[in-house]
Amino acid sequence: MTALFGKIVVVTRQTELDELVQRFNTPAQAKFYLEQSGHSFDDIQTAHDRYKRVVRSVVDTFPQDQKHQLVDRSFVPQFTFADDDLVVTIGQDGLVSNTAKYLDGQPMFAINPDPERYDGILLPFGPREFGPFLQAVLHGEFARKNVTLAAASSSDGQRLLAFNDFFIGARSHVSARYEIEVAGRSEAHSSSGIIVSTGAGSTGWLQSVYAGAAGVVNAYGGTFVPPPNDGRLPWDSDRLVYSVREPFPSQVTQSSLVHGHLSQDMPLKVTSRMPTNGVIFSDGIEADFLAFNSGASLTIAPADKKTTLVTK
Repeated sequence: MTALFGKIVVVTRQTELDELVQRFNTPAQAKFYLEQSGHSFDDIQTAHDRYKRVVRSVVDTFPQDQKHQLVDRSFVPQFTFADDDLVVTIGQDGLVSNTAKYLDGQPMFAINPDPERYDGILLPFGPREFGPFLQAVLHGEFARKNVTLAAASSSDGQRLLAFNDFFIGARSHVSARYEIEVAGRSEAHSSSGIIVSTGAGSTGWLQSVYAGAAGVVNAYGGTFVPPPNDGRLPWDSDRLVYSVREPFPSQVTQSSLVHGHLSQDMPLKVTSRMPTNGVIFSDGIEADFLAFNSGASLTIAPADKKTTLVTK
């Protein structure tokens, strides 16, 4: 058992109460502030207590001779995962996506700490299911699902991974200006930015793109024909989907390269024309970004590695 996994790394997140205490110093001061503002503190306290109980119960299921370590998600980007780690996440879907990009084949066991609050698309296990499944996992007896990541490589050698999607554009609500190239075609763009989605992310942000397109087509009397399977790709698909938001055609900008599929053989190439505030960030986390200002170039394609999720 210990030869299969040298250590279990438990990735946790701060609760809303933890974040409030950081701001107001004590739970009592946080409660006073919220109640003075007309908000209830009870639900926040209840959610906090439940989360802490789940974390304790998960750790208590580990065999006594099994090494383990708790890591807050804020430290994950700097944490070094060993090849023989089993990674357990306790939190919402975002905790899975923001941990996965730092793994290299280590299986991830995702627990939904509060199924009544969170739908948990990426969280197949509730707190009570964890123990029995853990014993099987520690013996290597488990089903798994591979998830394709997206990789963005910059012209200066930096690299960023995404579990769900990338956003390429401007930090503020101004037009993003860049040159886009796909399959040997290129054009200059002025838009609200580009979304690049993985198979796992095709049920998220990308769906809002399709919904907006359907609304515009229907408003003008047309009939929107959705893509196959409503645009949802398998999680292990070796294709990505790119979509340009609100492209603006002008004398110097075009709007024909706005949507399509990408592969390792047919990547997306983007060159910035933004003097300042250009950025690419992954999975909706603006702090997880690369600067993308004038002269910088990006190449985006499916990553050459996949994340492994433990499933039922």
